[in-house]
Amino acid sequence: MNDAQKQTLLGVARDTVEAVIKRQPTEKSQSNDPELKAHCGCFVTLKNKGRLRGCIGQFTSESPLIELVAEMAKASATGDPRFLADPITAGELEDLDIEISVLSPLQRADEPLSLRLGVDGIYIKKGPASGCFLPQVATETGWSKEEFLSYCCAHKAGLASDAWKDPDTEVYLFTADVFGATFAEI
Repeated sequence: MNDAQKQTLLGVARDTVEAVIKRQPTEKSQSNDPELKAHCGCFVTLKNKGRLRGCIGQFTSESPLIELVAEMAKASATGDPRFLADPITAGELEDLDIEISVLSPLQRADEPLSLRLGVDGIYIKKGPASGCFLPQVATETGWSKEEFLSYCCAHKAGLASDAWKDPDTEVYLFTADVFGATFAEI
């Protein structure tokens, strides 16, 4: 994805977050750019001075990427269950950082330890339980491969920390094109 496409997506996310926080109508985002019309997954992460304020995404989409970014930006700003009791306020907007992660398709990992820290994200699923970490989580935390997998199992999927070793647990890897900017820079 080139810089102009990234700026377009950041602008869509910014405009959406600002509109929903200020309770204003949002406009449907469209583009003729094939890259922005692609059907792929994405996550939108919002932080205020390094503190997480929302992060929502999905791995696949029937909608074009540009529309999914708007949808995930809205969900991150108002629908992340971790922040329902402490929602983002209009006064925070200028301090927000927006990060977009455009995802590759999920690939089932026969050997979970084949993951590349800082490059691969993980999605772990066993029965109805599931959880994921974006690739940048490994870099931000400094975890080993085993810690990355174990924390995802225990803290995201609600499984035993070593569930990733169980053959009945599905472990998927994916990569992400990650980019972002401060609210004021977009």
